[in-house]
Amino acid sequence: MVTAPADWAADVELLGIQHSEPYAFDPHPNDQARAPNAVRIRSELISYGPDQWDFDLDAPLGELLRRCIDMGNVAWAGGSYDDYSAAVSARVRHLWRQAAQVFVLGGDHGVTIPVLDALDAVGESVHVFHCAEVGGVTRGYSSPLCRASRIPQVTGMTQVGMRQTGSARRQEVEAARAYGSHIFPAEALRAGGWEPVLAAIPAGRAVYVTIDADGMDPTEMPAVMGPSPGGLLYLEIAPVLRRIARDHRVVGMDVVEVAPGYDSPNGITAIMAGRLLVNVLGASWGPGGAMRRRRAA
Repeated sequence: MVTAPADWAADVELLGIQHSEPYAFDPHPNDQARAPNAVRIRSELISYGPDQWDFDLDAPLGELLRRCIDMGNVAWAGGSYDDYSAAVSARVRHLWRQAAQVFVLGGDHGVTIPVLDALDAVGESVHVFHCAEVGGVTRGYSSPLCRASRIPQVTGMTQVGMRQTGSARRQEVEAARAYGSHIFPAEALRAGGWEPVLAAIPAGRAVYVTIDADGMDPTEMPAVMGPSPGGLLYLEIAPVLRRIARDHRVVGMDVVEVAPGYDSPNGITAIMAGRLLVNVLGASWGPGGAMRRRRAA
């Protein structure tokens, strides 16, 4: 783990963001704030070692990567959330100005907001790929995609896996459609396949991936606050994430809304969160990966 700012220079950076703006009726810190460390604890089960063969990547992970560092968690000792949010954005902005690929462990989905606020440092338009529900309040965990629609660098969104009910009401869904979001509910994905999803991301466009654990099926990611049957399965989403990472430069990715207090004793939700990151990481830097091509150019 590297926590000294002077040493934050790598191709890939991992950052834990535990907190978002607290809602008045929620405990603070919430259970999701423990997720970054819960995922790290399962590191050996996420990737047994740099030399072990990874069958998802068709290679050992260590052969695919250049320098990667874990920056630890962004600490919040209380006080103003605005100050904390600004500190998160400043840290991520610093990394993107160095052309690093940034992976974030949340936290609830509100942690995505200060990360997206730093997209101006990427220097190009970004498409957001989102697995979860459509939300719509101002700055909490229900609002990151609403907030993303107001960021100039975000020029499109593709949202997958929605089903049943969540925080979205009619006005939020209509606003997302009016914005131009490509919305693919879980049932539509299973009926029509993933090619329309991949075609919705413009060729050559940089991508930011945000995975809400609620978007996955609770049989595989049970540790969430809003479990809902019929979600996406690992064997459905992992190949799609690898395809995106090969076709597009994934500048950043987060996995959020893991609630460790609800996890199985074997930590399967934390393991799943880590494996989703590993699939994007390995495909980005492996043969044919967009990050690998960018570095070689």
